[in-house]
Amino acid sequence: MKLNLVTTPKLASWIYPKRVWAFPNASDAVYLTFDDGPIPEVTPWVLQQLKEHQAKATFFCIGDNIRKHPTIFSDILSEGHSVGNHTYTHCNGWKTELSKYIEDASKCDTLLKSYNQQLSKGDTNLFRPPYGKLRSKQAKKLQKKGHTIIMWSLLSYDYDAEVSEEKCLQNVLKNIQAGNIVVFHDSLKAEKNLRYVLPKVLQYISEKGLKCEAI
Repeated sequence: MKLNLVTTPKLASWIYPKRVWAFPNASDAVYLTFDDGPIPEVTPWVLQQLKEHQAKATFFCIGDNIRKHPTIFSDILSEGHSVGNHTYTHCNGWKTELSKYIEDASKCDTLLKSYNQQLSKGDTNLFRPPYGKLRSKQAKKLQKKGHTIIMWSLLSYDYDAEVSEEKCLQNVLKNIQAGNIVVFHDSLKAEKNLRYVLPKVLQYISEKGLKCEAI
């Protein structure tokens, strides 16, 4: 039986206190994040939804997708959103040895730094491990290089084909609260659920008097 944890147990932040799981001091903000883009089929639509709701978000981008779709990546930046490193090839940290993992992440870093003039906050140091899978040695190495590792407190499961559109929506609406870091994906796998869920989530956040901010 598959265990789908929508909200991250507090134990995680106790075990890994140097990773960011939420922003508990944020009284009226939530932090929407989008992993795995940018891609032309989904990312521009996400940007339009965010713009319509005056929302800011954080995009954890795969380096190879930035290489393939540089204009879309530039659009993310010009709209005032934050970006972070999601490795160059979507590496699974549990299945990748240390030097190869750091090399892959560094390749994405190099690409991100080439956009420094467009980055509103200057050089980005945000990093999210694909699948949330990261070995302690990998984490320490990344942190030593200046990265802030961003995890999450609320996972929508938009990418899971076994999760219906309505279930995905309820995963978010029933659990979202100020300070949450919420995970969505601007990917083909998540597209069906995301197109149903995102506009409704943005409307709900607005109705609750919350705002969406970039990390």
